[in-house]
Amino acid sequence: MKPFVCKNLIAVIESPCDIQNIGTVIRNVNALGVEKVYVVDPRRSLPDDWQDMRGRKSLARTSVSAVKWSFVKRFDSTDDCFDQLEKNNFHSVVTSPHIKGQRNVWLHEGDFTEHTKLAVWFGNEKRGISDRAVEHSDACIAIPMFGMIESLNLGTSSGIVLYEVTKQRRDYQSRYRKGKRANPLQTVMAREED
Repeated sequence: MKPFVCKNLIAVIESPCDIQNIGTVIRNVNALGVEKVYVVDPRRSLPDDWQDMRGRKSLARTSVSAVKWSFVKRFDSTDDCFDQLEKNNFHSVVTSPHIKGQRNVWLHEGDFTEHTKLAVWFGNEKRGISDRAVEHSDACIAIPMFGMIESLNLGTSSGIVLYEVTKQRRDYQSRYRKGKRANPLQTVMAREED
C-alpha cells in the first residue's frame, strides 16, 4: 500500500455536522490513498487524540474501520488548522459548487501537482466552505454538474474530488520517484491481468 499513498496530501473537513459524513470522508481518504485527514471541529464532537478516535464505535462503523488506518487530527477552528498547514508549507484549495475563490477551476481542468504539499478543503454540509477558508486558499475547485441540483453530499463530493487529485498526484509521484522504478499501480494491474 505504501507506494500508492499520496505523500503530503491532506483532506480537510471544515465544521462537519454529521459523524456519518466524517466517517465517509475518512473511508474515501483511506481507499484513495490520501495521507491524512484534518477535521475543523469547533463543536468538539471528536476527541482530540487519534487513538481515542480509533476506538469510537460510531466513527469506526461509518468509516468501515478506515479510522484505524488513516491519520486524523482535529482542530478547534479554521485559523488553527491553517496555522498548522502554513507552518508546514502546505498550499490549500477549497471545494465549492459556487464561484468563490481568487482563482476558480473546474475539477477536470485543475493541476493538483503544482504544489508538493497540498490540502484540499471540504465545507460544511449546509453552509459549504467558509469565507475564511476561501481567503487562505490558492483556488476554488468545482465539480461540473449538469442537473437542476447544484450540490452533492460531503461523502460523494470528497470521493469525486479526491479521486481526481490522487490520480494526478500518484501519476506524478510514479514518474519522478527516486530510481525511476516502474509505476506500482501498473505493476499491480499487470499482475491481475495475468
